[in-house]
Amino acid sequence: MLLEVRDLQVEFRTRDGVAHAVNGVSYRVDAGETLAVLGESGSGKSVTAQAVMGILDMPPGRITGGEILFQGQDLLRLKEEERRRIRGAGMAMIFQDALSALNPVISVGDQLGEMFVVHRGMSKKDARAKAVELMERVRIPAAAQRVRDYPHQFSGGMRQRIMIAMALALEPALVIADEPTTALDVTVQAQVMDLLAELQREYRMGLILITHDLGVVADVADRIAVMYAGKIVESAPVHDIYKAPAHPYTRGLLDSIPRLDQKGQELYAIKGLPPNLTDIPPGCSFHPRCPMAQDVCRTGEPPLYEVSEVRGSACHFWRECLHDRDQ
Repeated sequence: MLLEVRDLQVEFRTRDGVAHAVNGVSYRVDAGETLAVLGESGSGKSVTAQAVMGILDMPPGRITGGEILFQGQDLLRLKEEERRRIRGAGMAMIFQDALSALNPVISVGDQLGEMFVVHRGMSKKDARAKAVELMERVRIPAAAQRVRDYPHQFSGGMRQRIMIAMALALEPALVIADEPTTALDVTVQAQVMDLLAELQREYRMGLILITHDLGVVADVADRIAVMYAGKIVESAPVHDIYKAPAHPYTRGLLDSIPRLDQKGQELYAIKGLPPNLTDIPPGCSFHPRCPMAQDVCRTGEPPLYEVSEVRGSACHFWRECLHDRDQ
Protein backbone atom coordinates (compact mmCIF):
# COMPACT_ATOMS: atom_id res chain seq x y z
CA MET A 1 0.00 0.00 0.00
CA LEU A 2 1.35 3.40 -1.00
CA LEU A 3 -0.94 5.85 0.83
CA GLU A 4 -3.66 5.38 3.39
CA VAL A 5 -5.67 8.24 4.87
CA ARG A 6 -7.51 7.26 8.04
CA ASP A 7 -10.35 9.31 9.55
CA LEU A 8 -8.76 12.65 8.60
CA GLN A 9 -10.36 15.74 10.14
CA VAL A 10 -9.52 19.34 9.24
CA GLU A 11 -11.16 22.54 10.43
CA PHE A 12 -10.73 26.26 9.83
CA ARG A 13 -11.40 28.90 12.44
CA THR A 14 -13.16 31.86 10.83
CA ARG A 15 -15.02 34.97 11.98
CA ASP A 16 -18.27 33.15 11.34
CA GLY A 17 -17.28 30.11 13.39
CA VAL A 18 -15.43 26.83 12.90
CA ALA A 19 -15.66 25.46 9.34
CA HIS A 20 -15.49 21.67 9.38
CA ALA A 21 -13.84 21.20 5.98
CA VAL A 22 -12.86 17.52 6.30
CA ASN A 23 -14.91 15.26 8.55
CA GLY A 24 -13.43 11.79 8.84
CA VAL A 25 -12.12 11.07 5.34
CA SER A 26 -10.54 7.66 4.73
CA TYR A 27 -9.13 6.31 1.48
CA ARG A 28 -6.14 4.41 0.14
CA VAL A 29 -4.04 4.39 -3.03
CA ASP A 30 -1.75 1.61 -4.24
CA ALA A 31 1.26 1.91 -6.53
CA GLY A 32 0.18 2.28 -10.15
CA GLU A 33 -3.43 2.99 -9.17
CA THR A 34 -5.53 6.06 -9.97
CA LEU A 35 -8.05 7.28 -7.41
CA ALA A 36 -10.40 10.02 -8.60
CA VAL A 37 -11.80 12.25 -5.83
CA LEU A 38 -14.99 13.93 -7.02
CA GLY A 39 -17.38 16.51 -5.69
CA GLU A 40 -18.59 20.08 -6.01
CA SER A 41 -16.44 23.03 -4.97
CA GLY A 42 -16.20 23.20 -1.19
CA SER A 43 -16.60 19.46 -0.63
CA GLY A 44 -13.14 19.13 0.91
CA LYS A 45 -11.24 17.55 -1.98
CA SER A 46 -8.37 20.03 -2.17
CA VAL A 47 -8.11 20.53 1.60
CA THR A 48 -7.64 16.78 2.02
CA ALA A 49 -4.91 16.83 -0.64
CA GLN A 50 -3.16 19.80 0.99
CA ALA A 51 -3.19 17.97 4.33
CA VAL A 52 -1.64 14.92 2.67
CA MET A 53 1.05 17.06 1.04
CA GLY A 54 1.72 19.03 4.23
CA ILE A 55 1.03 22.40 2.60
CA LEU A 56 -2.13 23.31 4.50
CA ASP A 57 -2.10 26.89 5.79
CA MET A 58 -1.97 26.54 9.59
CA PRO A 59 -3.47 28.78 10.89
CA PRO A 60 -6.29 29.20 9.98
CA GLY A 61 -6.40 25.48 9.12
CA ARG A 62 -5.91 22.80 11.76
CA ILE A 63 -5.72 19.01 11.50
CA THR A 64 -7.75 17.81 14.48
CA GLY A 65 -7.59 14.05 13.97
CA GLY A 66 -6.67 11.11 11.82
CA GLU A 67 -3.59 9.56 10.27
CA ILE A 68 -1.85 9.94 6.90
CA LEU A 69 0.26 6.85 6.24
CA PHE A 70 2.68 7.16 3.33
CA GLN A 71 4.64 3.96 2.67
CA GLY A 72 3.76 2.92 6.22
CA GLN A 73 4.94 6.15 7.86
CA ASP A 74 2.50 8.53 9.59
CA LEU A 75 3.26 11.90 8.03
CA LEU A 76 1.45 13.82 10.77
CA ARG A 77 4.07 12.67 13.28
CA LEU A 78 7.01 13.95 11.25
CA LYS A 79 8.82 17.25 11.74
CA GLU A 80 8.48 19.87 9.02
CA GLU A 81 12.02 19.27 7.77
CA GLU A 82 11.25 15.58 7.32
CA ARG A 83 7.99 16.38 5.51
CA ARG A 84 9.87 18.72 3.19
CA ARG A 85 12.25 15.94 2.17
CA ILE A 86 9.29 13.75 1.22
CA ARG A 87 7.64 16.49 -0.87
CA GLY A 88 8.97 16.34 -4.41
CA ALA A 89 10.97 13.15 -3.94
CA GLY A 90 8.23 10.95 -2.43
CA MET A 91 5.06 12.77 -3.42
CA ALA A 92 4.30 15.76 -5.61
CA MET A 93 1.32 17.90 -6.57
CA ILE A 94 0.06 19.35 -9.83
CA PHE A 95 -1.91 22.52 -9.09
CA GLN A 96 -5.00 23.60 -10.97
CA ASP A 97 -3.85 27.10 -11.94
CA ALA A 98 -0.42 26.77 -13.50
CA LEU A 99 -0.03 30.51 -14.11
CA SER A 100 -0.47 31.22 -10.39
CA ALA A 101 1.59 28.22 -9.26
CA LEU A 102 4.61 29.10 -11.42
CA ASN A 103 6.84 32.03 -10.49
CA PRO A 104 6.33 34.71 -13.17
CA VAL A 105 9.82 36.25 -12.85
CA ILE A 106 11.86 33.03 -13.04
CA SER A 107 12.33 31.06 -16.26
CA VAL A 108 10.64 27.67 -16.45
CA GLY A 109 14.05 26.04 -16.85
CA ASP A 110 15.29 27.49 -13.57
CA GLN A 111 12.07 26.48 -11.81
CA LEU A 112 12.36 22.91 -13.08
CA GLY A 113 16.08 22.79 -12.39
CA GLU A 114 15.67 24.00 -8.80
CA MET A 115 14.26 20.58 -7.88
CA PHE A 116 17.54 18.90 -8.85
CA VAL A 117 19.71 21.55 -7.20
CA VAL A 118 17.86 21.36 -3.87
CA HIS A 119 17.12 17.62 -3.69
CA ARG A 120 19.97 16.09 -5.72
CA GLY A 121 22.75 18.64 -5.24
CA MET A 122 23.27 19.09 -9.00
CA SER A 123 25.09 22.04 -10.53
CA LYS A 124 22.95 24.64 -12.27
CA LYS A 125 24.29 23.52 -15.64
CA ASP A 126 23.35 19.88 -15.08
CA ALA A 127 19.99 20.93 -13.63
CA ARG A 128 19.28 22.98 -16.76
CA ALA A 129 20.03 19.91 -18.92
CA LYS A 130 17.59 17.85 -16.80
CA ALA A 131 14.98 20.59 -17.22
CA VAL A 132 15.30 20.30 -21.02
CA GLU A 133 14.88 16.51 -20.78
CA LEU A 134 11.73 16.92 -18.70
CA MET A 135 10.25 19.47 -21.10
CA GLU A 136 10.91 17.10 -23.98
CA ARG A 137 9.37 14.26 -21.98
CA VAL A 138 6.09 16.18 -21.63
CA ARG A 139 6.26 17.05 -25.34
CA ILE A 140 6.98 20.76 -25.27
CA PRO A 141 8.31 21.65 -28.75
CA ALA A 142 11.80 23.19 -29.08
CA ALA A 143 12.50 22.55 -25.39
CA ALA A 144 16.20 23.50 -25.63
CA GLN A 145 15.26 26.96 -26.86
CA ARG A 146 12.17 27.46 -24.69
CA VAL A 147 13.84 26.46 -21.44
CA ARG A 148 14.79 30.12 -20.92
CA ASP A 149 11.24 31.38 -21.49
CA TYR A 150 8.95 32.61 -18.71
CA PRO A 151 5.54 31.17 -17.78
CA HIS A 152 3.55 33.93 -19.51
CA GLN A 153 5.20 33.02 -22.82
CA PHE A 154 3.53 29.60 -22.84
CA SER A 155 -0.08 28.68 -23.62
CA GLY A 156 -2.33 27.29 -20.89
CA GLY A 157 -1.86 23.73 -22.09
CA MET A 158 1.93 24.10 -22.26
CA ARG A 159 2.04 25.61 -18.75
CA GLN A 160 0.10 22.62 -17.47
CA ARG A 161 2.66 20.32 -19.11
CA ILE A 162 5.40 22.24 -17.29
CA MET A 163 3.53 21.66 -14.01
CA ILE A 164 3.40 17.94 -14.81
CA ALA A 165 7.12 17.95 -15.61
CA MET A 166 7.84 19.68 -12.30
CA ALA A 167 5.77 17.14 -10.37
CA LEU A 168 7.54 14.20 -12.05
CA ALA A 169 11.05 15.67 -11.86
CA LEU A 170 12.21 13.46 -8.99
CA GLU A 171 10.08 10.46 -10.01
CA PRO A 172 7.83 10.48 -6.92
CA ALA A 173 5.83 7.43 -5.87
CA LEU A 174 2.63 9.49 -5.55
CA VAL A 175 1.28 12.43 -7.55
CA ILE A 176 -1.79 14.47 -6.60
CA ALA A 177 -3.36 16.29 -9.55
CA ASP A 178 -5.74 19.01 -8.37
CA GLU A 179 -8.10 19.91 -11.22
CA PRO A 180 -5.26 19.58 -13.78
CA THR A 181 -7.47 20.45 -16.77
CA THR A 182 -9.27 23.51 -15.36
CA ALA A 183 -9.68 26.36 -17.88
CA LEU A 184 -8.38 24.24 -20.77
CA ASP A 185 -10.42 23.53 -23.87
CA VAL A 186 -11.72 20.03 -24.46
CA THR A 187 -9.01 19.00 -26.93
CA VAL A 188 -6.18 20.18 -24.67
CA GLN A 189 -7.89 18.54 -21.68
CA ALA A 190 -7.77 15.19 -23.46
CA GLN A 191 -4.11 15.67 -24.40
CA VAL A 192 -3.12 16.52 -20.82
CA MET A 193 -5.05 13.57 -19.37
CA ASP A 194 -3.57 11.17 -21.94
CA LEU A 195 -0.08 12.44 -21.13
CA LEU A 196 -0.67 12.05 -17.40
CA ALA A 197 -1.96 8.49 -17.84
CA GLU A 198 1.01 7.56 -20.04
CA LEU A 199 3.54 8.93 -17.56
CA GLN A 200 1.79 7.19 -14.68
CA ARG A 201 2.09 3.84 -16.43
CA GLU A 202 5.75 4.51 -17.24
CA TYR A 203 6.71 5.46 -13.69
CA ARG A 204 4.15 3.19 -12.00
CA MET A 205 3.20 5.96 -9.63
CA GLY A 206 0.04 6.26 -7.60
CA LEU A 207 -2.21 9.08 -8.78
CA ILE A 208 -4.92 11.00 -6.95
CA LEU A 209 -6.98 12.94 -9.46
CA ILE A 210 -9.12 15.68 -7.91
CA THR A 211 -11.94 16.98 -10.07
CA HIS A 212 -15.61 17.93 -10.16
CA ASP A 213 -16.00 16.53 -13.67
CA LEU A 214 -17.07 12.89 -13.92
CA GLY A 215 -16.51 12.99 -17.65
CA VAL A 216 -12.76 13.57 -17.21
CA VAL A 217 -12.12 10.45 -15.12
CA ALA A 218 -14.06 7.78 -17.01
CA ASP A 219 -11.09 6.46 -18.97
CA VAL A 220 -8.25 7.07 -16.49
CA ALA A 221 -9.46 6.22 -12.96
CA ASP A 222 -9.48 2.81 -11.30
CA ARG A 223 -11.60 3.85 -8.34
CA ILE A 224 -13.71 6.86 -7.42
CA ALA A 225 -14.32 8.50 -4.05
CA VAL A 226 -17.21 10.97 -4.06
CA MET A 227 -17.02 13.73 -1.44
CA TYR A 228 -19.76 15.94 -0.04
CA ALA A 229 -19.53 18.36 2.90
CA GLY A 230 -16.14 17.04 3.94
CA LYS A 231 -17.03 13.34 3.85
CA ILE A 232 -16.80 10.47 1.40
CA VAL A 233 -20.37 9.54 0.53
CA GLU A 234 -19.56 6.83 -2.00
CA SER A 235 -16.46 4.82 -2.88
CA ALA A 236 -16.36 2.24 -5.66
CA PRO A 237 -14.53 0.97 -8.75
CA VAL A 238 -15.04 3.40 -11.59
CA HIS A 239 -17.20 1.13 -13.75
CA ASP A 240 -19.55 0.32 -10.86
CA ILE A 241 -20.21 4.01 -10.27
CA TYR A 242 -20.99 4.71 -13.92
CA LYS A 243 -23.15 1.62 -14.25
CA ALA A 244 -25.24 2.17 -11.12
CA PRO A 245 -24.46 4.80 -8.45
CA ALA A 246 -25.36 3.82 -4.89
CA HIS A 247 -25.81 7.37 -3.57
CA PRO A 248 -28.28 10.07 -4.73
CA TYR A 249 -25.51 12.68 -4.84
CA THR A 250 -23.39 10.55 -7.16
CA ARG A 251 -26.44 9.96 -9.32
CA GLY A 252 -27.01 13.71 -9.47
CA LEU A 253 -23.43 14.31 -10.60
CA LEU A 254 -23.78 11.66 -13.32
CA ASP A 255 -27.09 13.09 -14.52
CA SER A 256 -25.47 16.53 -14.79
CA ILE A 257 -23.08 15.34 -17.51
CA PRO A 258 -24.21 16.60 -20.96
CA ARG A 259 -25.17 13.74 -23.27
CA LEU A 260 -25.23 13.62 -27.07
CA ASP A 261 -28.51 11.67 -27.08
CA GLN A 262 -30.25 14.49 -25.18
CA LYS A 263 -29.47 17.32 -27.56
CA GLY A 264 -31.78 20.28 -27.12
CA GLN A 265 -33.01 19.19 -23.69
CA GLU A 266 -32.47 21.19 -20.53
CA LEU A 267 -29.40 20.10 -18.58
CA TYR A 268 -30.04 18.48 -15.21
CA ALA A 269 -28.74 20.28 -12.12
CA ILE A 270 -28.76 19.22 -8.47
CA LYS A 271 -31.14 21.54 -6.65
CA GLY A 272 -29.88 23.83 -3.92
CA LEU A 273 -26.35 24.56 -2.75
CA PRO A 274 -23.76 22.68 -0.71
CA PRO A 275 -24.10 23.37 3.03
CA ASN A 276 -22.27 26.07 4.95
CA LEU A 277 -19.38 24.19 6.56
CA THR A 278 -19.82 26.19 9.77
CA ASP A 279 -23.39 24.92 10.02
CA ILE A 280 -23.63 21.44 8.48
CA PRO A 281 -27.18 20.09 8.84
CA PRO A 282 -27.79 17.15 11.20
CA GLY A 283 -28.28 13.64 9.87
CA CYS A 284 -27.21 13.17 6.26
CA SER A 285 -25.62 16.43 5.12
CA PHE A 286 -27.10 15.94 1.63
CA HIS A 287 -30.72 15.57 2.81
CA PRO A 288 -31.81 19.20 2.09
CA ARG A 289 -31.04 18.59 -1.62
CA CYS A 290 -31.86 14.89 -1.87
CA PRO A 291 -34.97 13.72 -3.79
CA MET A 292 -34.97 10.49 -1.77
CA ALA A 293 -34.72 12.08 1.71
CA GLN A 294 -36.97 10.77 4.49
CA ASP A 295 -37.27 11.48 8.21
CA VAL A 296 -34.36 9.18 9.14
CA CYS A 297 -32.08 11.18 6.83
CA ARG A 298 -32.76 14.37 8.81
CA THR A 299 -31.83 12.85 12.17
CA GLY A 300 -29.57 9.83 11.65
CA GLU A 301 -26.15 10.29 10.07
CA PRO A 302 -25.60 7.33 7.73
CA PRO A 303 -22.36 5.31 8.07
CA LEU A 304 -20.49 4.17 4.98
CA TYR A 305 -22.58 1.04 4.35
CA GLU A 306 -20.82 -1.91 2.74
CA VAL A 307 -22.47 -2.33 -0.65
CA SER A 308 -19.88 -4.95 -1.64
CA GLU A 309 -16.33 -5.91 -0.69
CA VAL A 310 -14.98 -3.04 -2.81
CA ARG A 311 -17.80 -0.53 -2.49
CA GLY A 312 -19.37 1.69 0.15
CA SER A 313 -22.23 4.20 0.27
CA ALA A 314 -23.19 6.65 3.02
CA CYS A 315 -26.91 6.51 2.25
CA HIS A 316 -29.67 4.89 4.29
CA PHE A 317 -31.41 4.00 1.03
CA TRP A 318 -28.49 2.84 -1.09
CA ARG A 319 -30.38 -0.29 -2.18
CA GLU A 320 -33.26 1.82 -3.51
CA CYS A 321 -30.77 4.10 -5.26
CA LEU A 322 -29.20 1.15 -7.06
CA HIS A 323 -32.62 -0.23 -7.95
CA ASP A 324 -33.81 3.13 -9.37
CA ARG A 325 -30.81 3.29 -11.67
CA ASP A 326 -31.46 -0.18 -12.97
CA GLN A 327 -35.02 0.69 -13.97
